[in-house]
Amino acid sequence: MKTKNIEIVLPPRPAHYVGDGFRVHNFIPSGFRADMQRMDPFIMLDYNSKFEFPPSEQPKGVGVHPHRGFETVTIAYQGKVAHHDSGGGGGVIGQGDVQWMTAASGVLHKEYHEEEFSKKGGFFQMVQLWVNLPAKDKMSKPKYQGIVNEEMGKHELPINSGIVEVIAGAYKDTKGPASTFSPVNMMNAKLNAGGKANFNFPSHYTTTLLVVEGNVKVNGQEVALDHFVIFEKEGESFEVEASENSIALILSGEPLNEPIAAHGPFVMNTQEEIQEAFQDYNIGKFGYLED
Repeated sequence: MKTKNIEIVLPPRPAHYVGDGFRVHNFIPSGFRADMQRMDPFIMLDYNSKFEFPPSEQPKGVGVHPHRGFETVTIAYQGKVAHHDSGGGGGVIGQGDVQWMTAASGVLHKEYHEEEFSKKGGFFQMVQLWVNLPAKDKMSKPKYQGIVNEEMGKHELPINSGIVEVIAGAYKDTKGPASTFSPVNMMNAKLNAGGKANFNFPSHYTTTLLVVEGNVKVNGQEVALDHFVIFEKEGESFEVEASENSIALILSGEPLNEPIAAHGPFVMNTQEEIQEAFQDYNIGKFGYLED
């Protein structure tokens, strides 16, 4: 099986705030190496690297805003987030949990630091990913998956190397609980110092890795904390080895290979569909959600 080599390693870009509760480094879309078409089906990735928020009586976050045409996936590494949407989905995700919201035909939602976390303050670390929907599913009914850590597939690695925690797709014979509209693999490699894990994905899949804790070697190349790896669309296998106790988020998905028209919170296939999304939002077709 041919090795899947690294195309580029991206350092974290300068952080910016989304609302007042998410201090993020944007990796997708970010220039020609990581634009939406190249990273398809992953069309946005914001990474809130480990950051300590002081106590606050007023929960920080992002107020009511719309989405259409894709899914938002929030992975909590530290801290807690409360989510509510106009489709009736919502809840609190804490350390190790995931919320997977299918915006599809359109929802309003809001995301805030969970109330008790906000009052106490503390370290906050999250990934928010946008996964594009196939054209045939963009106007399907919205839905919400709240995935707690206990529900995830857990594959024990040999020689006390650690575990691979599967959110979506599969690692060897271990499957993740998330329901997806196209082939998507999403997993955390939680490796002990010196631990190794080997991964195999189809050569044409878009495959990436984000180091969220520690430092790792990918095919023998050092990749530091908070750095983002984009693999070539050739070869199938690669190895991750932890230089210290580490966590790496692995993403691999089959490209949809469909036109992408994006504007703000809407990702469709044509500019006409984007205009329709704005019109539908303005006349209230996305429902109602109190700010």
